[in-house]
Amino acid sequence: MTRRRRILVLLICCMSLLIVSLDNTIVNVALPALGRDLHAPISGLQWTVDAYTLTLAGLLMLAGSTADRVGRRRTFQTGLVIFSAGSLLCSLAPSLAWLVASRVLQAVGGSMMNPVAMSIITNTFTDRRERAQAIGVWGGVVGISMALGPVVGGLLTDSVGWRAIFWINVPIGLLAVFLTWRYVPESKAPAARRIDPVGQVLVVVLLGTLTYGIIEGPSAGAALSAVCFAVAVAALAGLVAYELRRPEPLIDMRFFGSAPFSGAALMAVSGFAALGAFLFLNTLYLQGHRGLSALDAGLCTLPVAVSTMIVGPLSGRLVGTRGPRAPLVAGGVCLAAAGALLAQVTLTTPLPLLLGIYVVFGVGFGMLNPPITNTAVSGMPLEQAGVASAVASTSRQVGQSLGVAIAGAVVAAASGARFVPAARTGHWITAAYGLLVLCLAVLTTGRWARRTAERTAARLSEGREEALQAG
Repeated sequence: MTRRRRILVLLICCMSLLIVSLDNTIVNVALPALGRDLHAPISGLQWTVDAYTLTLAGLLMLAGSTADRVGRRRTFQTGLVIFSAGSLLCSLAPSLAWLVASRVLQAVGGSMMNPVAMSIITNTFTDRRERAQAIGVWGGVVGISMALGPVVGGLLTDSVGWRAIFWINVPIGLLAVFLTWRYVPESKAPAARRIDPVGQVLVVVLLGTLTYGIIEGPSAGAALSAVCFAVAVAALAGLVAYELRRPEPLIDMRFFGSAPFSGAALMAVSGFAALGAFLFLNTLYLQGHRGLSALDAGLCTLPVAVSTMIVGPLSGRLVGTRGPRAPLVAGGVCLAAAGALLAQVTLTTPLPLLLGIYVVFGVGFGMLNPPITNTAVSGMPLEQAGVASAVASTSRQVGQSLGVAIAGAVVAAASGARFVPAARTGHWITAAYGLLVLCLAVLTTGRWARRTAERTAARLSEGREEALQAG
């Protein structure tokens, strides 16, 4: 494949990342408008976000193994079609239930795009130097989508209406389908992993019941929450027991014997829970209680996106020169500080001061994100690095879902003057996420942690050799 065509394949894959990532941020700024139009309560707004992120989290690893088996281009194209159809249905939604169901369909398509696109890039760029540059471009698109999402969402919501934020996905998705058919070669894994339907169902039950209990608990009562949490615990116990016995599990539980891997997964959950809570609470605060338009609220989040884009590469360089501990510690400190500062915000806080706090949050998030994957794959055998990275990606989506669910549950019963005190509690929870990241960064990046990673890698390699000999 010529260099020109390889670059074209990269750009096609980046188109998919752009529209999937945009939907993580573009919808937040439109929440007040669609809430008014569809008469949605706070819990309805939470489901609008979480239906998307939860479905992504539950299906990412299944989509990767399916693509390895039936073909990456075929799976990628199917995902683009489903995502585009889901976006169109979202734009036509006459009710909240229709919108949430369409968001689930969107996410089903999205789960077949991003992990598969990364596999396509890995197989297209075989030279290590070119591959690193391609992955760098791929990562930069995340920052672009984070910056563009709130601004584009605000502009479209104010000028056309909230439905327009879903229209833009349709032509981009259909163009990507054609370009994929024309330029992306088909590829499959030499030995694809078996699909694990039982493990997949248990993951969906675990995430679904846990989130449902958090979101609906304030209105439905403690009894429903208790039942949901009990089912979630049972699903988790069943998942661990089943996956430990399965030869080719959906999630290899032996990974969690590595302290860096376990720490990275928990830090991904905590860091992205802070992001989900931040976006959700500040959208309601800026538009519902400070009276800003959707566009102005989107522009207010630019300091977060710009800080993340600037600090992200610096964090990656720190990881390469000094290891992951320094950026992870800095990220935890900044997230904790931002949460504590946001807890002091009132309805009369000067806007420049508020934007300064947003910069602190952006620096913390920018420092945190790059070393998560590096820490997850630290010491893992090369053939297991992709699976470890997929678990880290799933943890990010789980974290964002839980962040929105918990923050929304805190402010669900608050309105008017009661919103700020309730939001203050939500921001203190964000500060707690940052402190958890800080503690995990110190605990899981030292000598003891590296030794656990080495022992885990040795066990994984031995198990793989035994499986090959048995086969």
